[in-house]
Amino acid sequence: MWSELFATPLFGIGVTFGVYALAQKIYQRTGSILFNPVALSIGAIILILLLSGISYEDYAAGGQYILFLLGPSVVALAFPLYVRRQEILAKRGPILMGVLAGAVTSVLSAGGVAWLLGGSREVVMSLAPKSVTTPIAIGLAEKIGGIAPLTAAIVVLTGCIGAICGPEFCRLIGIRRPAAVGLAVGTAAHGIGTARMLEVDPLGGAVSGLAIGLNGLITAFLLPLLILLFI
Repeated sequence: MWSELFATPLFGIGVTFGVYALAQKIYQRTGSILFNPVALSIGAIILILLLSGISYEDYAAGGQYILFLLGPSVVALAFPLYVRRQEILAKRGPILMGVLAGAVTSVLSAGGVAWLLGGSREVVMSLAPKSVTTPIAIGLAEKIGGIAPLTAAIVVLTGCIGAICGPEFCRLIGIRRPAAVGLAVGTAAHGIGTARMLEVDPLGGAVSGLAIGLNGLITAFLLPLLILLFI
């Protein structure tokens, strides 16, 4: 009976929502960025699957339905963008140049480091779209010959790192304007980083949401061109 329950989509959905709700409570109670609810949930679910012996395939039967919600959740970030549209339009030039620079740097740094370390073409192609939101990154990886599950894992890891230390790192190097911080975090750490920025500053969160879409669009056009030039 238990094995049949574990294989149903309800198991993956229930575990994901239950663990995330608990992680959110821990984050709110501690107030520490080290207890980022997404990162904490990922670690907890991995530990649950390892200790229980439940296969990832059984968990993913429900996880795929949650994955489907990624697209609508990214679209929902347009609301804070709309609220702050006048302030953002006034900075459209620097925003476009900043996202373009971030997109190029992200692709070259991730793919370039993997290539220099002797990574296979598949690994390089999987890492190149690491800073693009998950639905776009997976689509890009499949088109350019990458490994979609590896890309998904790297994208989530990138987002978690950006959410945990992105705003603090920006302040450490002297970047303090909310719009600039939001632009950097959104370009580098997509949706997970943007969720953190919305807690830090409304304008920064709005710009971060814009950076997600722009970075996805620029990378989708840029990545195939870079492949043709360098590979």
